[in-house]
Amino acid sequence: MINDLWYKNAVVYCLSVETFMDANGDGIGDFQGLARRLDYLAGLGITAIWLMPFQTSPGKDDGYDVSDYYNVDPRYGTLGDFVEFTHGAKQRGIRVMIDLVVNHTSDEHPWFQEARKDENSPYRDWYVWSKEKPENASQGMVFPGVQKTTWSRDKVSGKYYFHRFYDFQPDLNTANPHVQAEILKIMGFWIQLGVSGFRMDAVPFVIARKGADIDKPVEQYDMLRTFREFLQWRQGDAIILAEANVLPKTDMNYFGEDGDRMHMMFNFQVNQTLFYALASGDCAPLAKALEATRTRPPTAQWGHFLRNHDELDLGRLSEAQRNMVFAAFGPDKDMQLYDRGIRRRFSPMLGGNRDRMRMAYSLMFSLPGTPVLRYGDEIGMGEDLSLPERNCARTPMQWSTEPQAGFTKSDAPVLPVISDGAYGFQHINVADQRRNPDSMLNWMERLIRMRKEAPEIGWGDFRVLDVEEDGVLAIRYDWRNNAVLIVHNLNESPIEVRIDPGPGEGSQLLVDIADGSDSRADEAGLHRLYLEGYAYKWFRVGGLDYLLRRTEI
Repeated sequence: MINDLWYKNAVVYCLSVETFMDANGDGIGDFQGLARRLDYLAGLGITAIWLMPFQTSPGKDDGYDVSDYYNVDPRYGTLGDFVEFTHGAKQRGIRVMIDLVVNHTSDEHPWFQEARKDENSPYRDWYVWSKEKPENASQGMVFPGVQKTTWSRDKVSGKYYFHRFYDFQPDLNTANPHVQAEILKIMGFWIQLGVSGFRMDAVPFVIARKGADIDKPVEQYDMLRTFREFLQWRQGDAIILAEANVLPKTDMNYFGEDGDRMHMMFNFQVNQTLFYALASGDCAPLAKALEATRTRPPTAQWGHFLRNHDELDLGRLSEAQRNMVFAAFGPDKDMQLYDRGIRRRFSPMLGGNRDRMRMAYSLMFSLPGTPVLRYGDEIGMGEDLSLPERNCARTPMQWSTEPQAGFTKSDAPVLPVISDGAYGFQHINVADQRRNPDSMLNWMERLIRMRKEAPEIGWGDFRVLDVEEDGVLAIRYDWRNNAVLIVHNLNESPIEVRIDPGPGEGSQLLVDIADGSDSRADEAGLHRLYLEGYAYKWFRVGGLDYLLRRTEI
């Protein structure tokens, strides 16, 4: 059973085909280019690739406006190129996950074109319509400040259609059993082409009932069970990673009390309090969020991240907490987005402070769950705030000091390569960092290796230890008679802490996983640890004796 739950101890790497590597020189990344970089990703140590949307699309929302679920956008290659890529990934022991965007389609999708032209079309009920504009049309927008309504009038049909996102993305009527059957068909198609999982976009909206007469969405959680059952019938180890920014009290509705719904979910609650901890030096809300999201079925898993391809959503924080994070990491209005988040990359948010960045990534990798890393973060890429909305943090991968950062031979890349300032490709690129043993890239490779050698984090039980210091977080994991203890100092100032690792064999001795140094308990059973500013320590409790006792996965 453990071998089937591969996602419990995975390291996921998120990338956009469009901005990763261009092989044919047209300025747009493609699957042939991505296939050429598989050895780079294998060397980094990641075990799964999550691909942002690459299916046929007008490209008005970075591919999240799909017009054909059963094909590759011609800009990125062909289905044959996709299969060659998944085959190459499999040869290197890397699984492939893809975005599943089924809350809405593009308004150019043939389904919507048929639906709008004929009220007797079988596709008419695949979307959500109203004769009059509903009174609540100005509520529930996903992009406030950019999006003005959730109901727009269609000139062809003469009716209003519902769109939770932009007006060119009409919502699918996911309560319709024919739409649900089509979603299963889409998943089955890509599984046959080598896909091991799906990152399902906007899950709370997918499962919500929609209509002009619905003021408060009602979730259809049984739909999630249908999705999971299908995957287990079709391919036993295929998974769904849910994007569901929901309160902890509803987590089990998404996982299922019996673990029969979503396999994984992103932990937005922990992500937001983590950034508050980084801004304030106060770990208490983070520890509280970890405890609030502790409960999950044995087969379920959290996905943890620092930054993703969207804005850093701070909507779950209090106003005071949110303002503190804004002040620390996005003080200017052009750094903020949708009245709730920050649209920057992680490295410039921290001012390029190498020690603080490394501490933060170490912390993220040591949280109870599976780490998700975004392309370019392994080298500390920056952003281009002159680009609109979220595109500022979606610039092409910086491979070398060659023109256009080695991303393309074209002089017109799909998005401008960062070429100015400290984050320009002349200073931040893969080629230079590969040759520097102390670079961010080589450090990240060592961190990934260390995380993979500590399966207790993905599989075990955890508890946050009391160290009586607001800026220090200490977490212990136990699994199969083995334990690890991981400590982070979120403050700039050095500090000494006294830690009780807890009862159990070997707690008198802590051995640093990174350098082999050790700490021995005093007569009271406490360990005195001196931590430099932004320092972190990964210890194995009981020392190297675990090598003789641990059971292989």
